[in-house]
Amino acid sequence: MSTNAETQPSVSVGDYLKSVWEVAGTGAASTKDVAERLSVSAASVSSMFVRLQEMGLVRHERYHGASLTERGKKEAMRLVRRHRLIETFLLEHLGYSWDEVHEEAERLEHAVSDTFTERLAEYLGHPEHDPHGDPIPTPEGMLEPDRNKPLRDVEEGQLVHVSRVDQRDEAVLAYLGEQGLVPGTAIRVLEVRGVDGVVTVEGEDGSVHTLGEPLTRSIFVRADS
Repeated sequence: MSTNAETQPSVSVGDYLKSVWEVAGTGAASTKDVAERLSVSAASVSSMFVRLQEMGLVRHERYHGASLTERGKKEAMRLVRRHRLIETFLLEHLGYSWDEVHEEAERLEHAVSDTFTERLAEYLGHPEHDPHGDPIPTPEGMLEPDRNKPLRDVEEGQLVHVSRVDQRDEAVLAYLGEQGLVPGTAIRVLEVRGVDGVVTVEGEDGSVHTLGEPLTRSIFVRADS
């Protein structure tokens, strides 16, 4: 019998490791940022950081936050891979919209095994990106280099493709979906206003969208090749 379930970290430990990685990658995540990410108190985060350090999963320095050890990163990548594969399955096969898949995947990612994850990956044809354009880690925990840049940094007149949308807000995702501003869509940047960060773009169908600075930081693009 597989002991996979026995060797996996607890749900709370896994959530913290994933949050540290989502906030800071290989850098240090502050107590405040992780608290906001998980909607918990700063005191709870500080206590968990101490526990995770004792488990050998993070390096924690007071006032400087926590960074993942190699072991901690491996666990975080395992959960990120599982989460993004589940999101892809929900969208492609169960009729979920891209604004619905995150919360459902959050609930499901702790309920399945690594064996299930790899069989799911095979069933899906080993996708490289999830519905939001985020790269799916390999089974070894490797991620492709990020060559995308935020829409706010694109020059006027440039033709680009939406590659990733870094948003969890369901209302925002639903809005972007309605406007057709989803990964794979070609857009031309018509205007970039330096004074307030507003960017105006033209979609493939000729529609024009004026996007505020928070959205232009969340939408990542790559240059048309």
